[in-house]
Amino acid sequence: MSGNESRFQAICQITDREKLPPKVPNRLEEMWASDVFTLNKMQACLPKDVFKSLKKTIQTGGKLDVSIAGIVAAAIKDWAISKGALYYAHVFYPMTNITAEKHDGFISVQGDGTAITEFSGKLLVQGEPDGSSFPNGGIRSTAAARGYTAWDITSPAYVMETDNGVTLCIPTVFISWTGEALDKKTPLLRSNAAMNKAATRLLNLLGHSEVAPVNSSCGAEQEYFLVDAHFAHSRPDLLLTGRTLFGRPSAKGQQFDDHYFGVIPERVQVFMQDVEERLYRLGIPAKTRHNEVAPGQFEIAPFFEAANVASDHQQMTMTILRNTAKKHGFVCLLHEKPFAGINGSGKHVNWSVGNATQGNLLDPGTNPHSNLQFLLFCGAVIRGIHKYGPLLRAVVATASNDHRLGANEAPPAIISVYLGSQLEDVFEQIKRGDVKSSANAGVMDLGVATLPLFEKDPGDRNRTSPFAFTGNRFEFRAVGSGQSVSGPLVAMNTILTDSLTWVADQLEAQLGKGNDLNTAAYSILKSVMEDHGAVVFGGNGYSEEWHKMAVEERGLLNLRTTADALPILKEKHIEELFEKTGVLTATELESRFEVYSEQYINVIEMEAKLVISLAKTVIYPAAARYLSELASTIANLKQIGMVFEAETAETVASQTKLMIDTVSKLSNVLDKHDFSSVEEHMQHCAQTIRPLMDQVREYADALEGNVADDLWPLPKYQEMLFIK
Repeated sequence: MSGNESRFQAICQITDREKLPPKVPNRLEEMWASDVFTLNKMQACLPKDVFKSLKKTIQTGGKLDVSIAGIVAAAIKDWAISKGALYYAHVFYPMTNITAEKHDGFISVQGDGTAITEFSGKLLVQGEPDGSSFPNGGIRSTAAARGYTAWDITSPAYVMETDNGVTLCIPTVFISWTGEALDKKTPLLRSNAAMNKAATRLLNLLGHSEVAPVNSSCGAEQEYFLVDAHFAHSRPDLLLTGRTLFGRPSAKGQQFDDHYFGVIPERVQVFMQDVEERLYRLGIPAKTRHNEVAPGQFEIAPFFEAANVASDHQQMTMTILRNTAKKHGFVCLLHEKPFAGINGSGKHVNWSVGNATQGNLLDPGTNPHSNLQFLLFCGAVIRGIHKYGPLLRAVVATASNDHRLGANEAPPAIISVYLGSQLEDVFEQIKRGDVKSSANAGVMDLGVATLPLFEKDPGDRNRTSPFAFTGNRFEFRAVGSGQSVSGPLVAMNTILTDSLTWVADQLEAQLGKGNDLNTAAYSILKSVMEDHGAVVFGGNGYSEEWHKMAVEERGLLNLRTTADALPILKEKHIEELFEKTGVLTATELESRFEVYSEQYINVIEMEAKLVISLAKTVIYPAAARYLSELASTIANLKQIGMVFEAETAETVASQTKLMIDTVSKLSNVLDKHDFSSVEEHMQHCAQTIRPLMDQVREYADALEGNVADDLWPLPKYQEMLFIK
């Protein structure tokens, strides 16, 4: 079957498909966390002293009592087997942004040939997956294969049910034989511990004697595209890279603003309900679902959770979205920019810090100008983002996210902080040394008696800001849709730890000199705004004026590409930041630069190879067939005065030649390997390979607009985005 026949058959199969009926949903109370080994389930099946010890470790971060592991393992095993599990898996998160699992059976063969179920405390606490094939960035030699997984008790065990069976899943960290972190979870746990220590010290200085453990929280909005599997399977670029390397924009895109929050297509809603049921059974608090801005784009967003659990749940959400999509005949695309010319997909990370005794430490209250606790924590964020903003850019730097940053509701690569009009005014008052008031939020009167009056927020939102305050939290909008949220959370927690420590040092010194708390606090905040207020910006982050002002007047960095951003991880002050907070050693930090730079290079070069292949073997033959058809009719048509086909043939021939000539150039630069450094190799990818890929695409997309539709082999944007 030729490519174009396959494309038209796909359209027929989609439009003639048998609809899946929506399932009658179970009651939330029946579904909620039914597949999770929760505290309630622990309490029901564990001895009181064992449960008390586990609960203390989970809630206060105390040391795990390994001596009770055997009792806990037996209880988890019995619960999992009652749910139908025959296998267990240590689940971990290597430096690949995906989830890894090593499955083992609950089986032990006895001397008499019989088999029993077995799951010891040692098997629960420690595993040993082969670490030789995971990214390590030079931490281990090629010959060294041993790696360890270790039980993370703060993230609950659960069972994952698929059509192929049920597996008990145990969240773990993943480390090398020499103890370095090879994963995303270990640094996140360390960053939470470091931030807790610094925050507790500051709260004590503010007069709090009862301070519960402070933790960061996360609510990660997940954007994604759905494409029918019949189309996706006819697009090698979608299958291998997650994005379309070619594709002419549809005449209708998102310009009518009719998709955002529109009525969810019936087929998509059935998919969403299936996803949500799976999430609820796993205790993942999915709260919001809606159409996103681009056609074919959607979003799911959860409630806030403790950062470590939220990170695990986010990984599970991505897995469930992909797996459930297959059952509904879709392919779920988590790439940041699957389609050119329309919105890409982000994963806005809503981040805050708080505890059980003082609550949300980033809640300004009704009078933020006099809320010292909030002001000091918010001021610490401002200082941290100014000092380490390039680090935040580096932790969201990927080949795919480079396509998205800078337009279509994605923030620019310049990291700034948006506070909103009320808080910006408060901090400007602090900078002037004359703090008097907080602007009133005001009441919304809609002018219709039957409509309610309600209090509006004290500040608007800014969709162009990469780091925006949104009422009681900061929203880091630059995170990519396919990324793990752990990296950004680690960076934010570590930056805050450093700033809270600085604030506490300053406050302690001033109190030691006899200054009162208010005077000391406002003096520190004034210093923060004088030294670091340049990072605060409330205007249009897309404007040329801001880009010029940010770089030339405020000294902020504009790290446009991953090749520009990742070297930040090698800078001395970043190494010192992670070492002094105990989050990453110099070796671990260097390994991350090596891993992420290699991933960037591999992605660019893999995409370039596919561009060359598709241009030569798919697009060129289609253009050649069309030219052949035109050639057979041109002579006859010229006799009757029609020249359209001749002009079209000249255009197609010219575009085809330009495409093939550029493919040849791309092939030549792709063969270059004599680089003096990884940084030079990345810049070659960013400045040479990628522009040539874009040129090939430009000519190929022009051909799509000229070659007869019945000869074009690849599913088009108008089909993939609008046929569901």
